[in-house]
Amino acid sequence: MNRAPADFLPLTPAVLHILLALAAGEKHGYAMMREVEELSDGAIRLGPGTLYRSIKRMLDDGFIEEADEREDPTLNDERRRYYRLTPFGSQVLGLETGRLERLLSTARQRQVRGRVARQALRDA
Repeated sequence: MNRAPADFLPLTPAVLHILLALAAGEKHGYAMMREVEELSDGAIRLGPGTLYRSIKRMLDDGFIEEADEREDPTLNDERRRYYRLTPFGSQVLGLETGRLERLLSTARQRQVRGRVARQALRDA
């Protein structure tokens, strides 16, 4: 069964952040965990269980693939598995970031941030 990239939206926060981390180049699991934490300013900390369940699902869905050869040969460590985005994964990531951009644009147009802040001040 072939699924269209849009069929996978919306992505979970874990999958979105892992794909964003891999958009910068191939990485092994621990490097993905560190980058996700950095990208999210510490808001998302992936444990090994969440990371490897997400990796398995993304492999099954064709978003990522295991990299046989390192882009940088100095990164070659036989104990680690490295992953990279597939073209399909890049399409899914592009659609999801576009969806989020449209959502953020709507929030800005409706001045959601200011409205929420004003309501919080009134409620205090």
